[in-house]
Amino acid sequence: MQYETKKRSILKAFSWRTWATITTAIIVFIFTGEFALAITVGFIEVFAKMALYFFHERLWQKVNFGKKEIPSFVLWFTGLPASGKKALADAVHRQLIADKLKVERLDSLDVRPLFPETGFSLEEVNRHVKRAGHLCAMLEKNGIIVVASFVSPYRQSRKFARDRAVNFVEVYMNTTVEACEQRDTKGHYAKARCGEYQNFPGVDVEYEKPVKPEITIEVDKVTIDDAAQQIIYYLRKNFINER
Repeated sequence: MQYETKKRSILKAFSWRTWATITTAIIVFIFTGEFALAITVGFIEVFAKMALYFFHERLWQKVNFGKKEIPSFVLWFTGLPASGKKALADAVHRQLIADKLKVERLDSLDVRPLFPETGFSLEEVNRHVKRAGHLCAMLEKNGIIVVASFVSPYRQSRKFARDRAVNFVEVYMNTTVEACEQRDTKGHYAKARCGEYQNFPGVDVEYEKPVKPEITIEVDKVTIDDAAQQIIYYLRKNFINER
């Protein structure tokens, strides 16, 4: 997903040939004892080999042999509210950015405002998740890795998102309602139990667990850093190290 610019190639050629030319001049002087000859040979060599090096580098940029594209994929985090999806997805996203990959981050909190009339009934939630799945698939087809985090409580819409993508990696945040409620610093579970929220997964409606997720994170047994490394290991094994 990276390429070398002409300016960088020229700078590399210049820096390398400068040191190489100094070495050549010293060797010529040692063998001939003629300082002027050593300088002349050095100058001739630097320009000749800089040009050869530059064109050699540019030629290899156009040769596809030995090159492997990193396939794009959709990394989909799903789990109960307050299961830690967003925090873990953010950590993985930062690592992928650090690896100089082309990545887009999508979270339910960012996408839902685009469709303000969408409610929380089963049909509306499924429709919302399907929209998100379609968006992820479009980004993936354009060579972008997508890190998405959605409660996505229903298998139907998660399957839709999977089927739309070419490479779909489902990350299931495995934990309990009780543990999520303890982690819920925003009080969403309390509001759901008081009736302020309707169709709240884990309270009013069942969260349908994934059947065969690619990755399962035991939320209550690992730290975010350890979980992120577990995911990065999987991605490097199956996608990233195909470079």
